[in-house]
Amino acid sequence: MAEGEISVGQEQMLLHQQKNKVMVAIDDSENSLHALRWTLHNFILRNRNDPSPSAIDYGVLIFTVQPLLDYTFVHAASFGSTPPELMNSLRENQKKMADALLEKATKLCTQYGITPETATEVGDPKEAICEAVERLNVHLLVLGTHSRGALQRALDVKIISWTIFTIG
Repeated sequence: MAEGEISVGQEQMLLHQQKNKVMVAIDDSENSLHALRWTLHNFILRNRNDPSPSAIDYGVLIFTVQPLLDYTFVHAASFGSTPPELMNSLRENQKKMADALLEKATKLCTQYGITPETATEVGDPKEAICEAVERLNVHLLVLGTHSRGALQRALDVKIISWTIFTIG
């Protein structure tokens, strides 16, 4: 073996040591936080506490999407002349809400001794989540499914069909 090359066994060991990513997509519903709690308790901690050499360590990525707001009502209410300060204020408020949501989820993770990565994007939730899964090399996507929040309504068909197409 030449200098700098690694054996197949070493390669498998390096691959095993890399963390796989679990992305939990959350919105402002209680069911999203329940999905995060379930993931932390039943999946992440159980894998970390598994003494077998085949156990895989997973990193947690909490992801939320700030939906594109419909500003037509603002334009109409201001008689066709929307003040830029108002638009900036609406965007800042939306960002603050997303940051507060991520902070709440991060606090939940720290209660389990886990330091998550966090990410937020602006756009259509179904598109943003699918693109993030691919771009960030996510191994498992977790969504809360028992409520009909904005995230759930947007993702029902898109995520299911995307997942089946990608896996199948």
